[in-house]
Amino acid sequence: ELLEETLFLTVNIIDRFLARENVVRKKLQLAGVTAMLLACKYEEVSVPVVEDLILICDRAYTRADILEMERRIVNTLNFNMSVPTPYCFMRRFLKAAQSEKKLELLSFFMIELSLVE
Repeated sequence: ELLEETLFLTVNIIDRFLARENVVRKKLQLAGVTAMLLACKYEEVSVPVVEDLILICDRAYTRADILEMERRIVNTLNFNMSVPTPYCFMRRFLKAAQSEKKLELLSFFMIELSLVE
């Protein structure tokens, strides 16, 4: 039940963090969950609690692990969480173009497919 912008910001945070820091495979899920936590704090009204994220990871990490990774990500990115995402761009572009609903759905589908790239 998260906003679409949260997904795109999460991927952006992961990309920027991994471009600057090496993360061992065992900690990759931790980096992803922590990036989602940071994106939620930035975009969402209701932020998931850390204990819920621990359950998502099947208790592979502790609260201290998540908070330490959060500190590491924020410091690596120099607290720069406000970045343009493809979703934000597409939303503004389609509004300016006064597009019809079918084009909007196709456009958002295409940018979601590009997330894995």
